[in-house]
Amino acid sequence: MRGSPAIRPGTASGRPSPSRPQPGSASRLSVDLAGRAVALSPDVPANFDEPLGEHHRLIGHWVASRGKAGLSLTRPAARRHIERVFDAAVRDSLDAVEMADFRTVVLHGHDELPPAIIVICDSIGQIDLGWIEESDAPIAWRAAAYKALEQMLGRALPVFGYGDLFEEISHYYWDGETQDAAARESLIALHGADPDEVDQMALPSEMDARRPGWMIADNAGATKLLPPGLRRALRDMAQAHRALGKVPGEANAWSFEMDALYDYVPGIEECSSLPPMTLVPVEQFNVEVDDVGRHGMEYGFLDVAGLCPLSDAQSVDDWFASLRIGAHFLATAEALIGLDPKAL
Repeated sequence: MRGSPAIRPGTASGRPSPSRPQPGSASRLSVDLAGRAVALSPDVPANFDEPLGEHHRLIGHWVASRGKAGLSLTRPAARRHIERVFDAAVRDSLDAVEMADFRTVVLHGHDELPPAIIVICDSIGQIDLGWIEESDAPIAWRAAAYKALEQMLGRALPVFGYGDLFEEISHYYWDGETQDAAARESLIALHGADPDEVDQMALPSEMDARRPGWMIADNAGATKLLPPGLRRALRDMAQAHRALGKVPGEANAWSFEMDALYDYVPGIEECSSLPPMTLVPVEQFNVEVDDVGRHGMEYGFLDVAGLCPLSDAQSVDDWFASLRIGAHFLATAEALIGLDPKAL
């Protein structure tokens, strides 16, 4: 993963943004479970420590269903045991994913909200596109791979493509206009540009013209004309994409409703609506990526990959099943990017 001056390479430090509470921060709303280091025994003595929160109890029932019966622990020990078991299961599901760094947080809920698990992407910047961007393979091959990534990757990864960037820039520069004539009028009438100099300013057609050929979907080769290795990689990714799409929304570790996110994480609406990762090559679109990414660098990006409310221990099993399906999907995307075009 690469960064630009505005969208820098991120880390998994979970450092909170200055403007909003991160789900992993020490607050009444959440506890950081996985990506760091919850067993709960029903016979934990009541006089030890503070009562375990609803999220610890729920994850604890899941842990108890997987471990030895009759385990008796103090509350502090129960917390540590629950966290270790849950953390190990998450790492086992996600450790093979190299495209991005993910962190999971269990939210204990509040008021009428049940506990929930949130998946956060801690990586920021351009995805390394490998041979698609850097090789001298035929444009038709590279465009087919890039088209697949742009169409499918957003199902699990918070990522924006060229179409999203162009839409953001059209509002940023041209008040939503996407054609040169209307954009010129906007620059003159609304931004006070000199009519004699407006043609020297960035216009929609000039931005489009900077796309390398492999970014243009129309250049993608027909499937039957692609080499067998590339066809297999594209087929594997499409099958994994369909499998993830069949997971019910209420059990999907890789989806979320914005209203639910606002309820669970108050203040998150202050962050940028832009995802933290991009498929846009910053070498060609450095200025534009900087401009649209400025809000995110100052107030945080919408880095949530999924938010799943939990009803019981079975819902935790369902969440893990979908977590593994999404991780497999991301692995197929990594395999596509990691192809050796000379061996296709």
